[in-house]
Amino acid sequence: MPLSGIRVLDLTRILSGPFCSLMLADMGADVIKVETPGEGDPVRNQGVVRDGLSWYFANYNRNKRSITLNLKSAEGRDILRKLVAESDVLVENYRPGVLARMGFGEAQLHEIKPDLVYCNISGFGTSGPYRDRPAFDFIAQAMSGFMSITGEADGVPVRAAPPISDLIAGLYGALGICAALVGRGRTGQGETIGAGLVNGMVSFLSFLGANYLASGELPTRTGNDHAIVAPYGLFRTKDGEVAIAPSNDAVYARLLDAIGAPELRDRPDFRTNALRVANRRAINAAIEERLRTNSTEHWIDVLNAAGVPCGRVMNLAEVFGDPQILDQEMVIDVDQPGRGAIKMLGFPMKLSNNPCRVRRPAPEIGAHTEEVLTDLGFSPIEIGKLRASGVI
Repeated sequence: MPLSGIRVLDLTRILSGPFCSLMLADMGADVIKVETPGEGDPVRNQGVVRDGLSWYFANYNRNKRSITLNLKSAEGRDILRKLVAESDVLVENYRPGVLARMGFGEAQLHEIKPDLVYCNISGFGTSGPYRDRPAFDFIAQAMSGFMSITGEADGVPVRAAPPISDLIAGLYGALGICAALVGRGRTGQGETIGAGLVNGMVSFLSFLGANYLASGELPTRTGNDHAIVAPYGLFRTKDGEVAIAPSNDAVYARLLDAIGAPELRDRPDFRTNALRVANRRAINAAIEERLRTNSTEHWIDVLNAAGVPCGRVMNLAEVFGDPQILDQEMVIDVDQPGRGAIKMLGFPMKLSNNPCRVRRPAPEIGAHTEEVLTDLGFSPIEIGKLRASGVI
């Protein structure tokens, strides 16, 4: 697999960090998840828990090994140093400075392992006036500007339902780690990577951010309508709704022909995209008038045949039963020992020669502590003493 032979020391919890290490694990890395004895990752107790297992936790911690380690103890920190020395990557999502106070700041880590790839995932980054603030997805969505541009024009700012700032930060962390590993292969040098929830969200402002920087004008919320393209959005049909995305004039022309309204092409107030954006309500009403004459499924067939991007708004039951999603294996069954098969989200990256695969189910807390410590050279007697003293 692409990352076979790479050992990742995972000091993360909740979502941003575990999502980062999940992608590395899915591509073959040996990920050792370090958890606090008797507590573990808080996500172990969140979401729907069946037979003592959080499926939320299982989805983001497959392909990993779990050890318990009390990092408040001197013995626990000694073991962590040994693990760092044997690892290629360390990823953590403590607030900036927390790991340094334990004796594992950036400089100390690279003293232990000069070619270590070290990744910190934080809310606001490792410098600046907000570096020490706690942050969760909702705060990142609010403070990145993302919420200010999401929602209906006459409504309140709205967050996206999935915790996207955590996921984006995790993606950037994994991308940075992979890039650093490639660079290390050329130079032999380690690297430090910072990925922040707010920074990631700002980078995803796309044309809205670019347009503001160019014009100085604040964008308005447009709901399901596109901020700079019209018509584009969710339109009512005879029995429901259809999402339509004609992104340029050529696709707009195909849309008009497909719905039997070519005359709209010559309307003076609809001749250019800028005019259609200015007259959005009128063009939307004209399009919807035609769509209301038939069903959603009819228009999906007609529009797809005409090369116009479209689709239904699907709920999760429909998504996870959809033939395309099933063909792409975006739902997979994983055998969880003692609990039978559980369903997980599949692999979004499709590698042709060495694809992602499940090598391990989500681990029970501390399931691999003895295995990992034995590999580090600890004897059964030493391991027993560490367990008795609460270090593991």
